[in-house]
This record gives sequence, C-alpha cells and structure tokens, in this order.
Amino acid sequence: MNQVAANLTEQDIADIGEFLKAPADVKQAAKAKKTVELNHVGDVALGKEKSATCIACHSADGNSMVPMYPKLAGQSEQYLFKQLMDFKKAVDTNNEEGRVDPVMAGMIAPLSENDMQNLAAYFASQKVSPSAAEANELGETLYMSGDAQRGITACVACHGVNGQGMALAGFPVIGQQHVDYLKIQLGKFRDGSRGNDMNSMMRNIAAKLTDEDMEAVAQYMSSLK
Repeated sequence: MNQVAANLTEQDIADIGEFLKAPADVKQAAKAKKTVELNHVGDVALGKEKSATCIACHSADGNSMVPMYPKLAGQSEQYLFKQLMDFKKAVDTNNEEGRVDPVMAGMIAPLSENDMQNLAAYFASQKVSPSAAEANELGETLYMSGDAQRGITACVACHGVNGQGMALAGFPVIGQQHVDYLKIQLGKFRDGSRGNDMNSMMRNIAAKLTDEDMEAVAQYMSSLK
C-alpha cells in the first residue's frame, strides 16, 4: 500500500476517502444486508424476461460476443443500475446530464426504474466469461503503482488487486472485461465524451494516459480474475 499511496495526490485521497466513508456500525449494517446482496435488490427472474432486448449486443447471459460492447455478467448490481439510470438521465435531459450513448438511448427510453433494477440484478447474477488477454509489464506497473511523475493514480486503489472493484463505493469490476471496451471507455473519459464518473476521477486520470498506456492497462485489467 505504501507504493500505491505514494502516487496518490491529496485530491485523490480525499475523493477515495469520501466514497469509502461509512458509519461506525458499518460492519453490523453489512451483516444485515448480506442476504439482500446475495438475493439482489432487483428481481432476477423479471430482469431475465426484460433482457430479451439486450441480447443483440450483450448476449443472453451478459457475456457480449462483440468486444466493443461490455460484458455485463458478474458486474455489481449497484454499478449496473447506476449506469442504466445515467443513460436514462441523458435521454430525459436531452444529453445535458448522465451518460450519453446513441445506441443505449433508444434501448433505455421505455424502461422504468424497476425495469432497470431488475435488469441490473439479472446480469449481476450471471458468471463472467474468461478473457484471453495477457498481462504485460507496462499495464501491470500503471495498474499497481501508477506513475508519480505524470500524476497517474494507481488503478488498484479503486478497482482492487483482482480487478473486482468496490461495489458499495461505486467502483466497477474490470477484470475479464473486453480489452476493446476498456480502451474505448478510457478514450471517452480522456476526451470528455463520457462524464458520469464520480468527482471526475476517471477523467482526471485518463487525461494523463497515452494511447500506449491505455492499450497496456486495458490488457492488464482484462487479464485479472
């Protein structure tokens, strides 16, 4: 952790700390929620029924066969629900807020909040398929240690050693995700076309990454399991 913390700016530490704050009785609350988390907030069966329109891009079980579209299987329900809500927000505010995507705009428009919660539950309940990506030295270095000279924060601080993220803090699972999708999203954060990250954390980091960095770290992230 010393190596990771050394590359965090004061703002990075403040941002991460804000998301990880919890009440004093957080352990007791976590135990109380354990059954809910295992059983999901949304209705998995209803989510499966509603997912028929998602199959073309994400496949029936959420393991997209098209590398430019994300694998949804095994992603945290909280994160999936937030993304769906952000897509919906962009539609409702005419792209002034939320997460803008022309394909998702058409798919999300008719969905209710309950629909989105159920979809999130269904895809979260599925098992992610393995990735064929191989780790590389540059990607591992950026992911585990960042780059202090360029002000790049280590990815591991939010996404974890195994790329499983932190569901309660809003940080997604990135292990086993498609390399192409990861690169596309890093590029969108870098050019500002995606802006639904918390406190601009991803935009601030991606702005400092080169194309080579993105390729390497995407490969490494995809290889995590």
